[in-house]
Amino acid sequence: MLTLHRSRRQRPTLNKKHALIAFVGALSILGGTTTILLKPLAPSAYAYPYDLSPAGQVRESITAEISAAQARSLQNPTDGLPLADLADAYLKMARITGSEEWYSQAEATALQSLENLPFNNDGAILTLAKLAEAEHDFAEAARLAEQASGGKALAILVTSKLAVGDVAEANTIAEELVDFSPSMGSLTLRSLARHANGERTGAIQDLQQAIAVEQPGEVRGSALARTLLGQRHAEQEDLGTARRLYQEALAIVPGYPQALLDLAELESQQGNYRKAERLYAQVDAPLALLGLARVKAAQGKAAEAREQWAEVEVILANTQRLSHMARSPVPDNYWLNSGAKH
Repeated sequence: MLTLHRSRRQRPTLNKKHALIAFVGALSILGGTTTILLKPLAPSAYAYPYDLSPAGQVRESITAEISAAQARSLQNPTDGLPLADLADAYLKMARITGSEEWYSQAEATALQSLENLPFNNDGAILTLAKLAEAEHDFAEAARLAEQASGGKALAILVTSKLAVGDVAEANTIAEELVDFSPSMGSLTLRSLARHANGERTGAIQDLQQAIAVEQPGEVRGSALARTLLGQRHAEQEDLGTARRLYQEALAIVPGYPQALLDLAELESQQGNYRKAERLYAQVDAPLALLGLARVKAAQGKAAEAREQWAEVEVILANTQRLSHMARSPVPDNYWLNSGAKH
């Protein structure tokens, strides 16, 4: 039987997209120390093979989806399923805009959907689980996901387990997820689980396979897979391939935060401080401010570095998430939703 423990509470002021940035950055340093030598990749091996839609087209598509779902819910106001679809569409818009209003509408609509249809309503349950993830309430996200079925439920369980450090369980569920749906999103998520478990070879193979099976319309997943593979090449000091992978990710999704952060770090390591500063400045997140502080320190600008550190401390103190963020905040895993299937 469905049980809901959620209550309205003040959400953290940290922008929702920070979750993905911090989580991937944290996971990139987990795992064992086994050295896996990678060969430099030819550009054709990671070039995006599909035409890219204009940036505004994604929002227009979601707007149309919202309108259609609203029309269906008005025609059947006591039916829970149209409301579940509407809640999911609201959440999609929230993710691309970062607007608290859309997140609130998604939550309220999902709860109303469950009130109308408390059984066999995985769509509404999963929307609430994703909202719990966005709030870093991983226990609640996992509890809700366990009441649903399918690939999206498994994906939420994997990310929630990784976020709380239950790497073994995350790997077990990730294997089940890939068996259920060997999609780009599933393979990328298993790669994260394997890397956290020290299985470097398997993690790399999963990323390569994820890129091989990508489909049009999964642009954020495509960008993430290349960014993570870039991290693996950077670990092996193949900085040329890493740079090209980050740049390809940014060509797929301009302004993609994790690719900007990784490319900025690469430029800083090579002494290209101005390039690094420009890249960090494009990311609205504490990790970018930390990167800028390191760049200032590397340039011998100690006073400016201290100012940057102080700004980060204020932001983290305001959100009361300093220790949690240092571990592994969960991603706002929009990139998985297009890859996992019910």
